[in-house]
Amino acid sequence: MRPRVVDLFAGGGGFSEGFREAGFDVLLGLEADWSAARTFSSNFPNAVTLPRDAREVSGRDVARYVGDVDVVIGGPPCEAFTTANPNRMKEPLDRLYVDELGQLTLNFIRLVGELRPAVFVMENVAAIMEGGLESALRREFERVGYPVFFNVLHAEDFGTPSVRRRVFISNIRINPPKHGKMVTVGEALEGLPPPDSGFPNHETVTVSSSKMKRIPGVPSGSSLYKFRGAKHLHSNFVRLSINKVAPTVMGSVRFIHPLEDRVLTVREQARLMGFPDSHVFHGSKDEQFNQVGEAVPVPLAKAIGVEVMKALIGG
Repeated sequence: MRPRVVDLFAGGGGFSEGFREAGFDVLLGLEADWSAARTFSSNFPNAVTLPRDAREVSGRDVARYVGDVDVVIGGPPCEAFTTANPNRMKEPLDRLYVDELGQLTLNFIRLVGELRPAVFVMENVAAIMEGGLESALRREFERVGYPVFFNVLHAEDFGTPSVRRRVFISNIRINPPKHGKMVTVGEALEGLPPPDSGFPNHETVTVSSSKMKRIPGVPSGSSLYKFRGAKHLHSNFVRLSINKVAPTVMGSVRFIHPLEDRVLTVREQARLMGFPDSHVFHGSKDEQFNQVGEAVPVPLAKAIGVEVMKALIGG
């Protein structure tokens, strides 16, 4: 029997997709956002989809649907912690204990304690370790009976065609072998038909006429404009370089095609996160982009899943 996994804060299913490809049986996805829950349900038809707020769900509720689980995974919202959020709370510990979205991380920990899996893996931005947060998280996990390791991984090292640095907090060490060669934007987008040809999530993305007029003048690697986060300026409408890895994919960020004067489609952006073309996204265009940008990249998720599988079977 394949190891059984539950995905908390499942989003559009990137974390679960990687674990499915690693050989796990995905039993359940918990996701409060209706459109993301619909996406999860359509891509994991044999799993239970719970479109509910984690604060209203207990481990007993989950067990009622699926029984015992081997692995719990999930990525609580990162908005409280990320440097891309100019409005995040000044005091790091307030981001965890006061911010309503930050508190959802505590609910992940609570559910892990109630479900008692053999392994758990929680994904978030590396900024969740800042200013005493690492020690606080360690204490919270130890309170429910688990030691923790903070595994910082770069998605591009594991076959993802875009840059992404994330921490995976777990009760085992996770250090997958890196791929020998990075996947470029050109390789990721290769083979797609033109937009609006009937391919799923591959419709033309409309932008304002003022942006459309400026897009042809944006050279490779440059951006149309920048926005300020909590610490740094961030670029948006970046012209991708065909022979390089893409910048970090975020729900609010759009990319300009490396060779054409247009914005990438949802499907093209999903390819930059390693999603298979069979993974279909639902909701409005903005909701679809958010599901892609907030996901755990599938190749990275699979690499983690393989390491968790080894730990479970003693390989």
